[in-house]
Amino acid sequence: MTSNRTDEAAITAAILDMAAARGPSVSFCPSEVARELAGPAPEQWSRLMQPVRRAAVELAQAGRLVILRKGKPVDPLDFKGVYRLSQPRFD
Repeated sequence: MTSNRTDEAAITAAILDMAAARGPSVSFCPSEVARELAGPAPEQWSRLMQPVRRAAVELAQAGRLVILRKGKPVDPLDFKGVYRLSQPRFD
């Protein structure tokens, strides 16, 4: 059973809130979102990493988030490894 703080809507809201708080010039690690929702212990937040990734991909596809790898935007459907998240820039 999932709690209200770890359902899809809560994860999406947490990602968007963190992106808005940081702005487009500061990226953040997806684990920060998981820790905010589930707590600081790895056994609590690590289970949220895949749901956070799925939500980030959906948001990136909708143009509401940017997924970064080595500081550069990547295709949300084709990236591997360590990544960060950021609010989109509208220059």
